[in-house]
Amino acid sequence: MKNILKMGSAFIGIIVGAGFASGQEILQYFTSFGLMGNVAAIVSTALFAYLGMILTRLGSRMRTTSHKDVIYKISGRYLGVIVDAIIIFTLFGVGVVMIAGAGANLNQQFGLPSYVGSLLMVVLVLLTIMLNVDKVVGVIGSITPFLILAVVLVAVYCLATLDTSFSVLDPVAREVKTTLPNWFISAINYVSFNIAVGASMALVMGGAEKDEKTAAWGGLVGGLGLGILILLSHLAIFSKIETVATAEMPTLAIINDISPVAAIFMAFILYGMIFNTAVSMFYAFGARFVPIGTKKFKTFVFITLVIGFGLSFVGFTKLVAYFYPLIGYLGLFLVAALIFASFRLPAKVQG
Repeated sequence: MKNILKMGSAFIGIIVGAGFASGQEILQYFTSFGLMGNVAAIVSTALFAYLGMILTRLGSRMRTTSHKDVIYKISGRYLGVIVDAIIIFTLFGVGVVMIAGAGANLNQQFGLPSYVGSLLMVVLVLLTIMLNVDKVVGVIGSITPFLILAVVLVAVYCLATLDTSFSVLDPVAREVKTTLPNWFISAINYVSFNIAVGASMALVMGGAEKDEKTAAWGGLVGGLGLGILILLSHLAIFSKIETVATAEMPTLAIINDISPVAAIFMAFILYGMIFNTAVSMFYAFGARFVPIGTKKFKTFVFITLVIGFGLSFVGFTKLVAYFYPLIGYLGLFLVAALIFASFRLPAKVQG
């Protein structure tokens, strides 16, 4: 049971990145559809639970140490190339969104120009990867439980202080701009996008667990937990939609309303989550092309970060609105391969 919960919480930690933590993802993918956003959150929960279970089970079954082996095994030689390319594109793209999110975070909370927060993030990520400071990432990773607690407390507060009904707020919520056509496609796209982001780590995590059943349950519990957090976050933003509809970081805006002191604390938690995701993305992206720890690797990461900084000027909200759904549509190749693999599991690796 301990291993199941450990794996479940790690799965949540992989997927709960800065976009979710800020509330911007939830606003665009769920709350913009008003009451139907509740149904979208339930659909997403079911899919996350199922796909989380498949990922960790496949990882355990094949004892994988890299996503590449599993992807080619379940997708075949040709589709494998496409899925691998999508994961590579996702790693870099999400890294860019994290740099933009770092700027938006410090801009909204402290009024600093966006490029200051973004540049600071680039420097921190570069130093961490150059010095290979795994412990720093480990410490930042331990922030995840605080973030989960914050989401739960904010949702409870928002629902307890709700002075109107969701049916009254529904038309206000539906005025929020989104690039997604309807609630059902939005729910599928959100899961597909996040699976594309988290597949690599989830497979490796499953590979470290010898008992296939424990790995499968871990993924299932993680998926269900993630779905509950999505629903709670959506209900919190929905209940305060009149004040947070235009905020780049809706969750931060809600906490600012509750307590400005708590908001400062939350801004640092958010920045830590962004840092954690950014390091993971750029590290994994670099590792895909160049041997880790070499001079070439450090040069490659430096150039990648400079390009990422330039692209971050597009802006956090715009990147979430256009880039995330694109990854979601591309990620459907991976989701299809995973669902197919769940009916025809590859041979178990012994040992």
